[in-house]
Amino acid sequence: MDPVLLARTGTSAPGRAATAWAAREAELRGAVLRVLDRPVREPGRASLIVCGVSGDAGVPPGSGSSWDALVDGARGPVVLVPDLLAASHRRTGVILGVDARDPSAAALAFAFQSARLRGVRLHAVHAWALPLDAVYRPFGVPEVDRAAWEDQEVQLLGDALRPWRERYPEVEVLADVRLLSPTAALLHCSERAALAVVPGGPGALAWQEAARALLRRATCAVAVVPS
Repeated sequence: MDPVLLARTGTSAPGRAATAWAAREAELRGAVLRVLDRPVREPGRASLIVCGVSGDAGVPPGSGSSWDALVDGARGPVVLVPDLLAASHRRTGVILGVDARDPSAAALAFAFQSARLRGVRLHAVHAWALPLDAVYRPFGVPEVDRAAWEDQEVQLLGDALRPWRERYPEVEVLADVRLLSPTAALLHCSERAALAVVPGGPGALAWQEAARALLRRATCAVAVVPS
């Protein structure tokens, strides 16, 4: 089993919340916890990397924040834990941001594994928008059209989740389709989440912005999973 890495970012040592999260994650996975005494240069082999985030949690992508560079260079999941994490006994679930049109197998695998290890429900959220031409219709969108489009989105999400439900039959899954932006969808659905999982990479910038919104509110830990 590859170790769980508890990483420094820049000159900052991991905070108490990140340290506790990493220790618990290593215990759940039956892995060794390795605490790094310097910032990660080459992540190498690790089941995941855990690091704390504080004032730079809201920095946009590509702006050079220390944890942004860590996420960009990682080969596996990076769990970002706010220093002022809002701990609550109600926060036990795992929430997954998934693009049902282009689902990330790596993010789906990590989310299902995390839910299984914790024995909790996985809340899979797919955000969608009305077709561009619908916005300019002079009399709005007929309810029958909107219902048909939503049915299609529900079908897409069901198709994306089906092989993972078969692989992890013990995981209860709530499939949730939201006519919202990814950020609004995750914020609306994260009340009971202890962990949010989003895909990483250039094609998932909307979900990564949603992750930053969660981190700014310090509502839960966020795992960014490279595709």
